[in-house]
Amino acid sequence: MFEPLLHALPVVLQWPNLVAIIVGTVSGMVIGSLPGLTATMGIAILIPLTFTMEPLVALGMMAGIYNGAMYGGSIPAILLRIPGTPPSIVTTFDGPPMAQAGRAAYALKIACWSSAIGGAISAVALMTIAPPLVRITLLFGPAEYFWVAVFGLASIAVLLGRDPVKGLAAACFGLLLSMVGLDTVTGHERLAFDSKHLLDGLNLIVVLTGLYALPPAIRMAEQAAAQGLRSAHLKLQEGDSIIAHIRDFLPVWLRSGIIGIFVGILPGTGGSMAAFIAYNETRRVDPDPDSFGKGNPKGVAAAECGNNADNAAAMIPALTLGVPGSGVAAVILAGLLVHGLQPGPQLFRENPDVVYGFMIQMLLTSALLMLFGGQLAFRVFAQILRVPPVLLAPMILCLAVVGVYTLENSIFEVWLMLGFGLVGYVMTRTGYPLAPVILGLILGDMAEQQYRLTLLINQGDWTSLFRSPLSLTIVGLTCLVLSWPLIQHLRIRRRERRAA
Repeated sequence: MFEPLLHALPVVLQWPNLVAIIVGTVSGMVIGSLPGLTATMGIAILIPLTFTMEPLVALGMMAGIYNGAMYGGSIPAILLRIPGTPPSIVTTFDGPPMAQAGRAAYALKIACWSSAIGGAISAVALMTIAPPLVRITLLFGPAEYFWVAVFGLASIAVLLGRDPVKGLAAACFGLLLSMVGLDTVTGHERLAFDSKHLLDGLNLIVVLTGLYALPPAIRMAEQAAAQGLRSAHLKLQEGDSIIAHIRDFLPVWLRSGIIGIFVGILPGTGGSMAAFIAYNETRRVDPDPDSFGKGNPKGVAAAECGNNADNAAAMIPALTLGVPGSGVAAVILAGLLVHGLQPGPQLFRENPDVVYGFMIQMLLTSALLMLFGGQLAFRVFAQILRVPPVLLAPMILCLAVVGVYTLENSIFEVWLMLGFGLVGYVMTRTGYPLAPVILGLILGDMAEQQYRLTLLINQGDWTSLFRSPLSLTIVGLTCLVLSWPLIQHLRIRRRERRAA
């Protein structure tokens, strides 16, 4: 396991890769510190711009944006009680009370250290868990891969979002999009509407950019806020030293890091759940639980460490099985496919420098958070809150249009992206999650091919899908995931009856 890591280290330390992770980390902090912008949107805009880059350089920028944005979200959460990214909502419980008490700088330092340590723990987990897990995937045949695709779709659709029905509908929409183009088996045209531009199917980058990059810009244009935060609100006094209180934070970081890893590995959960669970567990074991929500530094540490420990852990199922553990991991998975890298055992066998280099990059970006974030970022990037949101909307739109047009120099792709941007806006306004659409587009083709291959090998016998114990195990997990909302509903009903 350590030999490929050592072999990939000199490749990662080449100057183009180092520049990429620095630029990505700084860009991620900027994106995360602006309310309404997320790591998912940042990476979605980045992917078209990295089309001509080396895969490891592109992945380095993605890793930097991922970790940087997760920390950057804590800046407005602490200063304004506005979560910069969805997982930062838990940071608003204790961060703003600390800021109101004149300890904003200390709260931001805690957030920085906790984010860096959580990201580092997660990166180490990725290095140690993914290589052994990929050996297990060598036992997978076409039937098992088909059920893995179904399990991934079910997990993301049901567990990501508040309404499982809307999640399943979004996943089905993604499956429908995956059918556009020529049938790879029969060669028949499907859903192309006699357009030559659609014969090769929908470009993943176009769909990704439209769904994730444009809806935030449209919402900013709606608000039309012409003023940002005033400079007087961003004056930070020097806070306490983290080193002096490190003994108090070590148990919190360790507990929250482990929770974040386990939550990250589960498909469809994400950093928000990791932050909530880590915060609740820290509050439960603390001798003064009533102080949480009133400015307890351990609350900020637990929230930030938990949601950042989810980062690299969410890539474990993505790299080994092609099933991302979060929405951001799904976008990075799309980035891998764009650069011709297919997740699974062949990725570890054919491109070890890339996959192990990406693991090292996730660790290095966490270290950069501590270096830049602890000394500079929370003072510099807090000033970004002064940028009027009304100026950000056209900037995002221009980046998206330029990035998509340069793919194939086709205006058709630009109109297609704008169309998907409107679809994404309507979906977000009506409560439909976007991640199942992307995952349906990615896994739909895989599921169809593996299903057909299984039937061809077994001469049309559909029972071959259920013959192996591994297939039955994945089917059982899929049924459990699909029935989980019903189980939760019955448990709530039981509690209500007991209370009555």
